[in-house]
Parts: sequence; C-alpha cells; structure tokens
Amino acid sequence: MKITVTIKQGFTGLLFENGVLTRELPPGRHTAGAMFGPAPTVELVDLRERSSTIKNQEILTGDKVSVRLSLLVSFRVTDPKAAVLNVANYEDRLYEDVQLSARRFLATRSLDQILKDRNELSEAIQADISGPAKQFGVTVLRADVKDIIFPGQLRELMNRVIETERQAEANLIAAKSRAEIAALDAQSRAQVAAVEAKTALENQQKRLELDQAFAELIAKNPALVRVKELEAFKDMGKAAQTHFYVGVDRQKRDA
Repeated sequence: MKITVTIKQGFTGLLFENGVLTRELPPGRHTAGAMFGPAPTVELVDLRERSSTIKNQEILTGDKVSVRLSLLVSFRVTDPKAAVLNVANYEDRLYEDVQLSARRFLATRSLDQILKDRNELSEAIQADISGPAKQFGVTVLRADVKDIIFPGQLRELMNRVIETERQAEANLIAAKSRAEIAALDAQSRAQVAAVEAKTALENQQKRLELDQAFAELIAKNPALVRVKELEAFKDMGKAAQTHFYVGVDRQKRDA
C-alpha cells in the first residue's frame, strides 16, 4: 500500500518498510510504498535546537550537604538514524545522562567550591555527556545550572554569612575612605606649614636685609641718628603731653 507524507521544514522522516529503515526523507511531500503489501511507516525526527529542564535533583556534595539542582540542557539531533535506532528514546537517555553526570561531579566538590564557580559544573556536565550523546545522534550545545536550592537552615546561615561579608566589605571601604581623607588632610597641613615656614623665613631674611641696609645708611650718614632721636622725642611728647627741651640749659630754662 502506498502512502503520501509531508515533512515540514526543520524535521526529517525515517521511512520504514516491512520494519526495516530504507531511507531518510527530507522536508517536502513524499509518496512511498508498493501497490500491494503492508503500508510503510514514517517516523518524524525534530532537527531543531531544543532544551530540556532537569528539575529538583537532590544530590549530596563532597562534604555531605544535600542540595537540589535544576539544569537546563540545550541539544540538537544531528544523526536521526542513530537517534532512533541506537536508543529507545534519545530524550530520556539524555535526561538520565545529565542526572548521573551532575551526581558524579558534585560528589567530588565541596559546597564552597560549587558556590564559587557554578560555571565549572555546567562545563563539566557538558564535557561529560557530549561523547555518549553523539553515539545516539545528539549534539549537546549547552548545559547550564538554573538553580541550586539549599536546606532551610543552611540557606538562612548562608544569608547571614553573605550579609556579614557585605557589611565587612562596607566597613573596609569606609575605613579606606577615612584613611585616604586623613592622608589628604595631613598632606594639606604639611603643605600649608611648609608655605608658612618658607614665608616666615623669607620675611626674616628681608628684615635682616633692611636692618643691614639701615645700619649701612647710618654708618654713612651719622646725622640721621640725631634725626631719628628727634622723631622719637616728638612721638613721646604727643603721647604723654610732655615737653622736651633739647640743647637748652636747664637753669636758663627754669629762670
């Protein structure tokens, strides 16, 4: 008996006649079978990229901590004949292989190691299952860790640890900021003190130079000493309202 079948884009068809795989049917419309005899069968195989979620796998880590793991595996059938003929159900087989691979890997890692690098788990699972998957016609594209769920008490403890680490980090940043501010303040004070010391030294030097210049001027002009004395007496007289007689005999002045 003849049959007519249409294969959609993204699929392929495996034609079985009398229980034997005879050929692969690409996308399109096909007629197969003989006029007389049993009708052939066609098994469709999806060639598109797909994903499978492995949920809530309870696994013991290397340090005997029970965790629940959810994984997302992306794959594509690249050898339809092997996918159909080599295993009873290639999706179930892939699911089982991912489970076993995750258990093997986690059994060799402590919880701390798993938390530090979740990508290591994803990469290890992909590398572990890629070889066997090719034997039944499947190429594994990715194996990602979606969730890691811990027991309630452990979760609460981890949250406290994370909060403590965050607070310690904030305290460290604050202390570092205070130290930087103190260093800048000390540097500014040192710069101001240096400028003040330099200015004082320069002023002192200028005073010495002026005193020296004045001394030299007095040495060259002795009469200036007398002028300075008279100016001093004048200022004193104004302040105390006192009269000074310079160069006048006291007895003659009193008479």
